[in-house]
Amino acid sequence: MIGMIEDGRGRIDYEEFGRGPTIIFLPGSCSTGAAWRPVMSALNGRFRCVTTSLLGYGGTAERRTADDASIAHEVDAIEQVIARAGGGRIHLVGHSFGGLVALAVALRNHRQLASLTVLEAPLPELLREYGETAHYAAFRQLTDGYFADFAAGNAEAVARMIDFYGGAGTFAAWPPRARAYAVETTAVNTRDWDSAYGFPLARTALAAVDIPALVAWGGVSHRSVQHANALLCEALPRATAASIAGAAHFMIATHAEQVARLIARHVLDADAAEQRSGCL
Repeated sequence: MIGMIEDGRGRIDYEEFGRGPTIIFLPGSCSTGAAWRPVMSALNGRFRCVTTSLLGYGGTAERRTADDASIAHEVDAIEQVIARAGGGRIHLVGHSFGGLVALAVALRNHRQLASLTVLEAPLPELLREYGETAHYAAFRQLTDGYFADFAAGNAEAVARMIDFYGGAGTFAAWPPRARAYAVETTAVNTRDWDSAYGFPLARTALAAVDIPALVAWGGVSHRSVQHANALLCEALPRATAASIAGAAHFMIATHAEQVARLIARHVLDADAAEQRSGCL
């Protein structure tokens, strides 16, 4: 089913496919719910898959402003997606900035969450929380240079960010349509970074996220990205870590089969644990 959520604060993309346990997939920046198609295809119809787009991407309206880029606006929109998906338990999966938004939803303590999966979220504020100054500086150097390039009129400034995550030459190797959409949505992406830097991640708050969590990263991803997500796994009380061999940040496209297996196992294990505890 393909549709749209009509909300007073702006429209929100909504699509769902298949039957089974409900998984809501949140894409990252510079993309839409379509980014999850390789993973959903690899799941072979075993789950009810719901996708959306984050604020400012696809058909989802932007709600943030230059003066108010709070990630709470993203959470508000995703809660509308959760409500549209129905009253049952859902498994929330996010990649990249979508992973940070998924974490923000969990921190709001949404009662419908059966599990959480975070794939390489941008976590500069968690690095700062842990006093990891060198790794935090890697993110700051990236965004400072990227923002300066964009402000100076470099139409392909976003390539710096893409190559930070995927490795040198990643942006140039993308299909023309993907490169064009990243360029088109660069201003939205810079706001995503404002949202990330404005989102404090206290260890005490993360320790209260008492649901099964999977935190995964690519085996050849940037070291600061790997380290930040390893710290997230450490901070969440019921988290499991996974490193995907040979993968970098854009794993949901390049390693869809491996990602799908990890998600399926995590979702089924979380549901089985709830059944054993009598919660379902």
